[in-house]
Amino acid sequence: MLIEPGAGLAAGFADAAYREKGAKIAGDRAEVCRRCDVVLQVRSLGSNLEAGVTDLELVREGQVFLGFCDPLSSAGAAAAQQMATRGGTLFSMELVPRITRAQSMDALSSMASIAGYKAVLLAAAALPKIFPMMMTAAGTISPSKVFIVGAGVAGLQAIASARRLGAIVEAYDVRPVVKEQVESLGARFLDLPLETAAAQDQGGYAKAQDEAFYQRQREMMLKAMAANDVVITTAAVPGRKAPILVTAEMVRAMQSGSVIVDLAAERGGNCELTKPGETVVENGVTILGPTNLPATVPSHASQMYARNISTFLSHLLNDGRFAFDLSDEITRETLVARDGEVVHPRVREILGLPALEPAVG
Repeated sequence: MLIEPGAGLAAGFADAAYREKGAKIAGDRAEVCRRCDVVLQVRSLGSNLEAGVTDLELVREGQVFLGFCDPLSSAGAAAAQQMATRGGTLFSMELVPRITRAQSMDALSSMASIAGYKAVLLAAAALPKIFPMMMTAAGTISPSKVFIVGAGVAGLQAIASARRLGAIVEAYDVRPVVKEQVESLGARFLDLPLETAAAQDQGGYAKAQDEAFYQRQREMMLKAMAANDVVITTAAVPGRKAPILVTAEMVRAMQSGSVIVDLAAERGGNCELTKPGETVVENGVTILGPTNLPATVPSHASQMYARNISTFLSHLLNDGRFAFDLSDEITRETLVARDGEVVHPRVREILGLPALEPAVG
């Protein structure tokens, strides 16, 4: 096993710790790509266009890459095609299906869980109030009110974290099926009279809706926004620009001192006023647009991702050799490029390529 030098320093793991476990430290990143048959990465080409371009020059036929590669975006799809041209085999961690036997491989959920937790801490730090109710000699302090938009993995973790801090929490999701999960965490589910029958795909992810739907949704959310101290938005559709759920008008309706944490900032943001990676103050409302929040909790993010990707790698191996069983849903849904071709149907569609004939093995 060959490790890029300094790969674990940000997470608190020195090179010596890897040596103690039997790994060897490479001279540089390029050596890992030159010498290894299988390369495990956090961000592969597609989600890491700068370092990924250098990696691409070293890809050889049959070499296998596993990592986040943003394959459902136009840039990620184009990068996958470049990888295929070089003869590399690419698996995407974003595409792990949300099924029971793949839970231990679901890195997207792992990172979303960290992001949901950290979003609450950011909000609590920025809010000029405390979260819990306090009965003091100086009087009783009312608890803060938190509104979570999107009750996926990040949203549910945000609900749980805000409740632990003592806030009153309300949540909304276009998928009514999550109502029971929201209420089980002690939050109130906001029911909006919208048609949501087609709001979830087969993989359990929220589906993009048309603009008319989002317009009706925004109109109904205005009152909820104004009544809360903190709003955390988590609505993202894989490979697509995040839908605008919070307009400038809704921000202006919030009380001065309120805080919005936009977890969809990296995809453009759910708030019309979000600036990715920046803090914006509008009419006294603080809007945070954090990107890559899991990287701000590097130790546990690395621990979780290592478990996800190593379990996924083990799934692909049979007696130490790769066994690409395309009848297996996990293998089939995560394989993006192989044998000189982009093979994933959704990625081929983005690239404008015709469908491939079904293959087995």
